[in-house]
Amino acid sequence: MTTHTKAGEWRLADRVRVSGGEVATGVFGEGPPVVLVHGTPAWSYLWRDVVPLLAREHTVYVWDLLGFGDSRPDPGVKPSIAQQARTLVELTGHWGLDSPSLVGHDIGGGIVLRAHLIEQLPVHRLALLDAAVLGPWNTPFTEHQQRYADVYRTMPPDVFGDLIAARFRTATHHAMSDDVANAYLAPWAGTAGQQRWIDQVAAVSFEDTREVVDLLAKITAPTLVVWGEQDLWLDPSTSDRLAAAIPGAHQATVPGAGHFVAEDNPHDTADTLLHFFS
Repeated sequence: MTTHTKAGEWRLADRVRVSGGEVATGVFGEGPPVVLVHGTPAWSYLWRDVVPLLAREHTVYVWDLLGFGDSRPDPGVKPSIAQQARTLVELTGHWGLDSPSLVGHDIGGGIVLRAHLIEQLPVHRLALLDAAVLGPWNTPFTEHQQRYADVYRTMPPDVFGDLIAARFRTATHHAMSDDVANAYLAPWAGTAGQQRWIDQVAAVSFEDTREVVDLLAKITAPTLVVWGEQDLWLDPSTSDRLAAAIPGAHQATVPGAGHFVAEDNPHDTADTLLHFFS
């Protein structure tokens, strides 16, 4: 269950204990299982308008990555892509899923592929949305934060908040409303949110997807690569390269969408997924 009557009121109500911490989760609808995995610096809020559309035909499982949204890693646990992939495997076991379809956005794409190829999670189908898989995929801003993490950690929280607010505005093709932007920013607010942000930035590395890239040719599950036509964070040409690396992969482009494809155009995103899953 969750609530999402207004832009800022999306919250996943369930909590699942995993080896790396506590994860906020939600389950919606009935039908073949689909697990949605968001990326950085989003949280499950990204899927709020996609979930009701998919849930008409599927049981949709949603979660906040460790360190994102309402999920919290245990002390000393780094929210790396490898850790998130292990968490995904644990969650599918908790939910009793045998071979679900997986949807991964941004680093969520690297997470679902690592869960499948490295952690050996069986899958029915794979959908990769503006996926951070082929390196180098860090944006210049992320690289700068990693290089000067101590500077960002000690920056006055209001200045840091202004900085990441401006960054969020470039994630979509259409301008976010203030309510939507504030909802994306809420998990990163204040000193604690600032530290969580830098924790996840410091933990994210292409090294966690390098092994995945070496195994892409071994994928046998039907795979769909989806890209926002106006993605300014990961160039749309990456879609061609990623699809070419996966045997038999299909491609789709979502018009009028930037990197946060499900935010810009949730209806076409959901329709594309539904067509692929059917």
